[in-house]
Amino acid sequence: MTASTEAARGAGRRAVEPAARFRDLLASEWLKLWSLRSTYGSMALIAVSAMLFSVRAALADHHNWPGYSAERQAAFDPIHDAFPEEGWLFVILAAGAVGAVAIAGEYASGQIRTTFAAVPARSAVAAAKVLVLATVMLVVGVLTAGVSFGLSQAILADRGAGASLGDPGALRAVVASALLLPVCALIGLGFGALLRHTAPAIVATTGLLLLLPLAFDLENRWTAAIHNALPVPAWERLVANPYIQFNEHLATVPGSWVALAAWPVVATLVAALVVHRREP
Repeated sequence: MTASTEAARGAGRRAVEPAARFRDLLASEWLKLWSLRSTYGSMALIAVSAMLFSVRAALADHHNWPGYSAERQAAFDPIHDAFPEEGWLFVILAAGAVGAVAIAGEYASGQIRTTFAAVPARSAVAAAKVLVLATVMLVVGVLTAGVSFGLSQAILADRGAGASLGDPGALRAVVASALLLPVCALIGLGFGALLRHTAPAIVATTGLLLLLPLAFDLENRWTAAIHNALPVPAWERLVANPYIQFNEHLATVPGSWVALAAWPVVATLVAALVVHRREP
């Protein structure tokens, strides 16, 4: 074997190694995520609360439908029953907690030091963690939103009041609800990386997602604009939640998509920067 052939083979092995190492990182982050007992509890809470509350809302309207006036029946929006806010509050809380625990728990236990000792490339570790978390939560979001929509509309169809994905706003609501889970999880991840302790990270995530939107005056143009740029109000606009009628300065649909997309990007950048710059 010539020296040039051996050199070429060595270069080829070196070119393949980084991809193999990243696959190992993905596998490691997958195992870490599912080794947490809280992951299973959060996933169960997401599925049960979303589906249970959507079925509950649809059954209530199904039962009361004969007593609705003609005007109310004509104005009825079945999509509201698929994604009732009271059920999705639990979904938002659980999804944010999954992201916060995924990294804050690793810092709290000291496992992150072992990870960085084995893999000095911290940016690769952060990228693998973000990719695994976002993918898992997206799959859960698609299943949860799709089943919630299907169950609620099947119940309402018996009254001739159900919607299909082809109806105006239906597909948008399902897609926005599916994306809401990875959005909340990545925001939780950002706070977890920043605060490094599970309880403060969950509190901060909950504050941003559920409490901060309540602090703004919707009659004022500027405070309403800040409110509209928050992730949960953006989702409420996209699913046409009934509460948006109280907003005198309603956001546009494109603006709400931008807000929903910007938050996980910012959270991911914060997590990557903190992981790269600060010592564990």
